[in-house]
Amino acid sequence: MVDGERLPGAPDREERIVLHVDMDCFYASCERRREPALRGEPVVVGMGYEPGETVGAVATASYEAREYGVESAQAIGAALDNLPRKADEPDNPDAGYYRPVDLDFYQDVGGSVKEILHELGDTVREVSIDEAYLDVTDRTAWGVAEGFARHVKQRIAREVGVPASVGVAPDMSTAKLASDYDKPDGLVVVEPDEVREFLAPIDVADVHGIGPVRARELREMGIETAGDLASADPYELTDKFGDRGRDLYRRARGEDNRPVEPRGEPKSLSRESAFDGATDDFQRVREQVATLAEAVADRATRKDAFYRTIGVKVVTPPYDVHTRAESLPGPVDDPGLVDDVTQDLLGEFDGESVRKVGVRVSNLDFSEREQASLDGFDSDGAGDAAASTSLRGRRRDEPDGGRDGQISLDEFE
Repeated sequence: MVDGERLPGAPDREERIVLHVDMDCFYASCERRREPALRGEPVVVGMGYEPGETVGAVATASYEAREYGVESAQAIGAALDNLPRKADEPDNPDAGYYRPVDLDFYQDVGGSVKEILHELGDTVREVSIDEAYLDVTDRTAWGVAEGFARHVKQRIAREVGVPASVGVAPDMSTAKLASDYDKPDGLVVVEPDEVREFLAPIDVADVHGIGPVRARELREMGIETAGDLASADPYELTDKFGDRGRDLYRRARGEDNRPVEPRGEPKSLSRESAFDGATDDFQRVREQVATLAEAVADRATRKDAFYRTIGVKVVTPPYDVHTRAESLPGPVDDPGLVDDVTQDLLGEFDGESVRKVGVRVSNLDFSEREQASLDGFDSDGAGDAAASTSLRGRRRDEPDGGRDGQISLDEFE
C-alpha cells in the first residue's frame, strides 16, 4: 500500500517503525563525559548545595545516587541528608559528587545528539533537550530494526560520549514505553504483533498521556494496568473523560496513529565535524570551519531561515567543549558574514589542539522579508559602522564547558 492510498490520519500501523530515543540521566551523563572519573560514582546535578545557599533542588541524579534515595525535584537539603558531598566528606565511601547545572554545556551535547538523529531518521520530533522520536520506516525493516536501533545507540555513545535508551515500536506511545522498559542503556523492540502483549502488564500511570490525577480516577474504576484499560468499555471511558478517554483506550491497545512530525520550526541550524584525533594544524581547523560555515549558511538559505546569532564550537582535549557566539543587530541571510564571524571567533583558539569543530546559526526567523544582509541596516551612510558596533558590542561569550527521573530546567527554575 502506498501513502496515497491511506486514509488521512490513519496510516497502516504495521508499516511505521518508530524509535524513541531517551538519554539516560542526561545532565549527569554530560558531567561524566566532562569528568570521566565520575563514571560509576553517585552524581547529583542541582542547585543550592554550595555554602551560603539556602534554596535549591535536584535536577537529576545518576542511578547510583538514586540508590541512596536521591530523586529529581527533591529539595537539596534532603538530598544532602541522604548522600553527603564528597567534597565535604572525602573519606566517606557513601558520599557522592554534586555538580551545578550547566545548561549551555548540556544544550551543546544535546545538539550533537540531535544532529545524529536527524541524519538517521526520515523525520524527527524533538521533545526536549534529551528526548526525541524518529520515524525510520524508510530506513530499515522489522527484521533488522534492532540492529538499526543499536547503530543509533552506538553512534551516540561513540561520537558524543553519552548513553541512550532506545525503544522501537509501530507507534509513538509504545516506543516511549519501550525506551523506559530496560533503562539505563536499554534497547527494546516491540514488533506490531507483540504490542498488546507488551502493553498489557504496564502500570496504567505509565501509559502515555495519563497523569497522577487521571491514574487515580482510573484505579477507582478498577483499571490498574494498560491491559485493563485496553479491555475496558470505551463508551464508559468516553462518558467519563470525553474524547480523551477514547484516546487513552486506543493507546493502551497500541492504536496510536499519530505521525512523527517535527515540532514547529527549528531554533538553530548547525553542522559539526571531528578530526581523526586532535590536530595542531590550525590552518586545517580554519579550512574545516569555513566548509561547515558554507554548509550551514546554504542550509539556512534553502530553508528560508534568517538568523540573529552566529557561533562556533571547538572541542579541545580531552573533551572540553567551548562555544563562542556573536549576536547581530537583526535577522540576516548572509553566507559571507557567517564565514567572517566564525573565522573571527575561531581566532581565539589559535595554538590549541582541536578534536572537533562546529558552526551554528540560531535565533532563527522564518518570516518573509527582503532583508538578506547587514547592508540593509545602512540607511544614512553610517549604517555599516553602527552595525559593526552593535555586532561587537553584543558579543556573548558562552561558558565553557518526568523522563528518566530528570526534570527540565524550566521546572527546575
